[in-house]
Amino acid sequence: MSSAFVIEVRGRQAGVVVREDRGGFRFFAAIREAFPLEGQSFASAAQANRAVRDRLSRAGRREPI
Repeated sequence: MSSAFVIEVRGRQAGVVVREDRGGFRFFAAIREAFPLEGQSFASAAQANRAVRDRLSRAGRREPI
């Protein structure tokens, strides 16, 4: 079984999740919008994927400064 997965959102590589020895997956961000999730642990790669998609969806709705 793979120990790392790339998470892509709308054609952009948002980061990777890496399987942890004690179970679960840790997220490492590759783009600025995903930085708030950096280092978080998730029960599954699918759960991490949903969290990243939700985060990027919220980031995309923000008004420009």
